[in-house]
Amino acid sequence: MSTESLEKMLAKGMDNALLRFGLGKGYLDAEDFSRAAQHLQRCVAFDPQYSAAWKLLGQALNKQGLHDDARSAWTQGARVALEKGDKQAEKEIGVFLKRLDKHSG
Repeated sequence: MSTESLEKMLAKGMDNALLRFGLGKGYLDAEDFSRAAQHLQRCVAFDPQYSAAWKLLGQALNKQGLHDDARSAWTQGARVALEKGDKQAEKEIGVFLKRLDKHSG
């Protein structure tokens, strides 16, 4: 579904974690990182246990050069993934954190 379609749903009053995740991913793919981060922040506000949203939020923040914020999002995402047993998200987030450490260190 296009971001345009999802934005129309949002404008009609539909607002939930899944819709915000779709918008965040769509804008991330379109390299509109600021907009992606806004939607992904709303997504994790709706559902703090959404590990995939934390992962994408970290990416959107990192792409904007907001490395400390990205680290916070990924750290929270790793915690959530560990609690949920979401091994794939936990592994991917671990890779992102290692890369961030490598570039900042």
